[in-house]
Amino acid sequence: MCGIAGIVGPQDPADITRMTDALAHRGPDGAGIYREGPVCLGHRRLSIVDLAGGAQPMRTEDGALAIVYNGEVFNAPQIRRELMAEGVRFATRNSDTEAILRLYERRGEEIIAGLRGLFSFAIHDRTRGRIILARDHTGIKPLYYTTRGGGLAFASELKALLTLDRVRRDLDTQSLRHCLAMQFVPAPATIFSDVRKLPAGCLLCYDIASGRAEIRRYWSLPVNPDPIPSREEWVQALRAKIRESILAWTMSDVPITCSLSGGLDSSLITAVLAESGAKVRTYSLGFTGEGEEEYSELNLAALMAKRYGTEHHEIVLAPEDLLTDLDAMVRHLDEPYGGGLPSWYVYKAIGREHKVALTGTGGDELFGNYGKWLRYEQDDPSRLAAILGQTRETARPELDRAALANPRGFFYHRYMTDAAKARFLSPELAAGSGTNAAHDTEALLESLWRESGCASPRDAVAWIDFRLQLPEEFLLVTDRFSMAHGVEARVPFLDHTLVELAFRVPASLRTSPQDPKSLLREAARGLLPEELLRAPKRGFILPLEQWTRGRLAEPIARLLRPEALRRQGLFAPALWDELVAPHLAGKADRTYQVWTLFMFQKWYECYA
Repeated sequence: MCGIAGIVGPQDPADITRMTDALAHRGPDGAGIYREGPVCLGHRRLSIVDLAGGAQPMRTEDGALAIVYNGEVFNAPQIRRELMAEGVRFATRNSDTEAILRLYERRGEEIIAGLRGLFSFAIHDRTRGRIILARDHTGIKPLYYTTRGGGLAFASELKALLTLDRVRRDLDTQSLRHCLAMQFVPAPATIFSDVRKLPAGCLLCYDIASGRAEIRRYWSLPVNPDPIPSREEWVQALRAKIRESILAWTMSDVPITCSLSGGLDSSLITAVLAESGAKVRTYSLGFTGEGEEEYSELNLAALMAKRYGTEHHEIVLAPEDLLTDLDAMVRHLDEPYGGGLPSWYVYKAIGREHKVALTGTGGDELFGNYGKWLRYEQDDPSRLAAILGQTRETARPELDRAALANPRGFFYHRYMTDAAKARFLSPELAAGSGTNAAHDTEALLESLWRESGCASPRDAVAWIDFRLQLPEEFLLVTDRFSMAHGVEARVPFLDHTLVELAFRVPASLRTSPQDPKSLLREAARGLLPEELLRAPKRGFILPLEQWTRGRLAEPIARLLRPEALRRQGLFAPALWDELVAPHLAGKADRTYQVWTLFMFQKWYECYA
């Protein structure tokens, strides 16, 4: 796992060094720079596969191709075997970087869809005069880019692009509005108008001579229900595929650990590894304090560790401890984010001794995501489909009622409604640009539902999760918090071949109202203790109400008082009077809105 950066076009010779220095935490084991005409590529390396021979940037002997690559491709051994049978000679022992480079040399960009793993990379194709950027199927690895100032610049993290003088820090106001609604910024935009994110499952082809950039989608969540097999046949197929995917994602020349939450997904990963004969090291996070027993899964994690004899480590914190590193978390996240924070400490502990950790991220989105879709089935899917098929003007009252009737909001648009944004943003931002600005986040969600083409709300909500929340919230946090501590976090539930199999299962079998993960639970039976299989999903809940009225009350007031808002120019005075002040005084509960606003202001203080 690594950090990559590049510039095509006008540049100062020191630019690439500043960019790679900003990514040093992603690759503490080595650094390299490639220059060829107007193209400069930079790399920071975290050595995991082919420790001696995988240095980057890597080029072919004739200099026609060069690559910088961040990730792991787990079918690289198969690719090498196939290419060697065709007469291709390799210079490295088992580098997956060289496997990608040689495969591209033979087949071009069509190879990307068949790569199995987590990756973002850039290939300079000198012969064709182009740069190819690619991001993996589900967006596990990030890739930011800009065409500001002529040419192209790209990097694994936004902060690296911000070292370039050409990149301005002007806020993208549409992204700000989305962030206030969803707590994250959806691709392809970023919080800065000069910078974009390559969406998951996409490649960007940049023609060096013309400066033209073209984005192509090579993968999207395929919802192709196959009604033929029985439930038991699906259970067996999923059990076999999950096991195969987990073991495939253990390719490494360094030891592998597991982040073990005590939930179903991470426990299943631990069980499969242990049953394969691997020496398993597990890390679990718990908290002390009032109500801890309601959300702690340490006892379940310990049960798994005992059953399989893992080398087990427990990290126990007081909830207030999470605030100690809050500034560092904000800095590493790159963009404003108002969600969960605890995984920082798991990767911090792992990073003291190890470089690779497997985690269960993605299992929820594959199997029902806590029944997030249930509200839309109860609301009569035929009526909802009719609403979404209407024009925006005729649909608006029905959609507003649907949103108000659901306490979690329309999809996961739950932190600040479009109506609230119109009231609490400054008049300039509330007006926005274009006729749909007043309904921006709802418009985005509605358009994605239509684009999904899914008749079933279970499938449509999953499709949207894979396009929005999974890559740009959960995987963003997993990547930034793990790489902040020099750890490669692997997510085998997001192996695209497993994802494709899971979404061949008819929605009515894949998940259910009573138990969204019932099918996965059946597939895990025999590998996990019955106590764990029966345990309800807990998850750690941040004590945000106590924080926002206690330890954080003073910094919240400092950043959100009327005088601060006037100086900043983004929010209306009503924000303090009607939302923040009543919450701090205990007269109203606006916990999640205040937390989201506070985290945005912390980000603004750090970056803007």
